Amino acid sequence: QVQLQESGPGLVKPSQTLLLTCTVSGDSITTNGFYWSWIRQPPGKGLEWMGAIRYSGDAYYSPSFKSRTSISRDTSKNQYTLQLSSVTPEDTAVYFCARIATTTAIHDYWGQGTQATVSS
Repeated sequence: QVQLQESGPGLVKPSQTLLLTCTVSGDSITTNGFYWSWIRQPPGKGLEWMGAIRYSGDAYYSPSFKSRTSISRDTSKNQYTLQLSSVTPEDTAVYFCARIATTTAIHDYWGQGTQATVSS
C-alpha cells in the first residue's frame, strides 16, 4: 500500500518561503513510470496543480507557480519537498502530495493534506 504524508510548519509569515515535505512509503520515488506531485486547495476554491518531480529527478512546474516554486527530493529518505517563495496570504491553502502514473495520468495515491497559513 502506497502512503504519502505531508509535513510542514503550518504558519508562515508573508514574504517568507514555505517548505513542505512529502514522505512516501510503500513505493520508491525513483520507481520508473511515476511522477510525484504537489497540489493545493485554497479555502473555497478548487484544486491547483503546482508541479511534480519525475522518477528520474526532473521537475516540472505549472506556469502559475514556476517563478516561485522549487521541487526537489532526497532519495535516501524517500522524500520530496516543495519550496514556495515570497508567500502572501493568497497562498494559504491545504497542500497535498500525490502520485501520478504516466500510463494513466491519474493521481492514484494522495496524502491527507497539510494546512499552511500565511499570516503576520
